[in-house]
Amino acid sequence: MSLTSFLLENQDVRDRLRTHFKKPAFSTDRSLLAPPQSKRYALIGTAFDYLLRFYVKRINPTALESEWVAEQSLTNPLSTIIEDATIDYKAKAIISYTETDLTRKVRRLIDNAKSEYATFIQSGETTDGLLRGALCLAQLDAIYRRGFVDPDLGVTHSEDIQDLKNLISIVDPALFKAKKLCVLNATFGKASHLVQGADCDLLIDDMLIEVKTTAKLDFQTRFFHQIIGYITLIEIGGVDSVAEKPDVSKAGIYFSRHAWLFPFDLSQYKKQNDFKQFVTWFKDRANKSFLMPK
Repeated sequence: MSLTSFLLENQDVRDRLRTHFKKPAFSTDRSLLAPPQSKRYALIGTAFDYLLRFYVKRINPTALESEWVAEQSLTNPLSTIIEDATIDYKAKAIISYTETDLTRKVRRLIDNAKSEYATFIQSGETTDGLLRGALCLAQLDAIYRRGFVDPDLGVTHSEDIQDLKNLISIVDPALFKAKKLCVLNATFGKASHLVQGADCDLLIDDMLIEVKTTAKLDFQTRFFHQIIGYITLIEIGGVDSVAEKPDVSKAGIYFSRHAWLFPFDLSQYKKQNDFKQFVTWFKDRANKSFLMPK
């Protein structure tokens, strides 16, 4: 399970969210600036998530970052490509496993992406190598999140590289420049484990930001519920690598193909008299879902 599946698969959870939280008004008066160049929509979306986080780290050198989800295809014993895993808890829970051609290939792709990323941080140049690295990380992301191994793992396409070029070229750096706090791929401590996985694209100062790479400009209810899920998890577990629980008062959906950050207020929801009761209910419901036989 993950936060996304927890929200999508449980009707009572969706009903509770609809009852307690009113989705803000939304305008669709924005132009499509970077149309899709292929039908690999999900791959491009995930690849751009990585690429934008690279970009944000470049303009916020002190940004906090953690292990990539793509890396967990090799470092998490639950990964579907790991065989005969053993865990050495005395060595900070380092796992050992039987090496295969696939794990060796995955490691090469990760190492290459790390090299390209390090070069980008130094130079600021968005090279084709960096874009290929982001696309390969997106393929690896799918291994960990969905257990899907792309038969063309490591193969990239020129139209997808161009798509990423178009998307990154229209980013306004002012939207992502932090004053104090910047966390890439923020996770929520024990609360992330509560739903067996939850991570937000960006936390910049007091704003949670989710990136949506979609041609259709639509603030879907599930996007809104995802954000409410995040602030609930922050109430329960805080944010990893941040000493004190951050006061997150705003959220933003960055529609990357329109280069538009749609902001909305979160404090109104957190100030509701029954918000703490909702947090308690959410925690109990997530525990119940985890314990229920599949």
